[in-house]
Amino acid sequence: MQEHYVWVTTRRLQQGTLEEFERAWRPAPVPEGLLRAFAYWSADGQEITGVSFWESQEACDSWRTSDSEAQRRAAMAPYVVEENEGFYRGRELTLPGAGRG
Repeated sequence: MQEHYVWVTTRRLQQGTLEEFERAWRPAPVPEGLLRAFAYWSADGQEITGVSFWESQEACDSWRTSDSEAQRRAAMAPYVVEENEGFYRGRELTLPGAGRG
């Protein structure tokens, strides 16, 4: 089974700022070693969870400590009330009887 390296960040936003936050959230340039990224919003738009998949923990750590990421976080800061994050290793679960395709 293929192992994945995943960075998960959940942020609680100030009410009514999701659209502004989304503009600030997009990384530029695209981080080296980033394979995929997803964002999930609560129905009220006040909580957003980002899930990103990386080639390695080192690639993720390099981005997390970069000037580009510091600038991105500064741009998001006016909209963020609270932030939690974690880095994980894992693999996709295979569910019995759940065929693909």
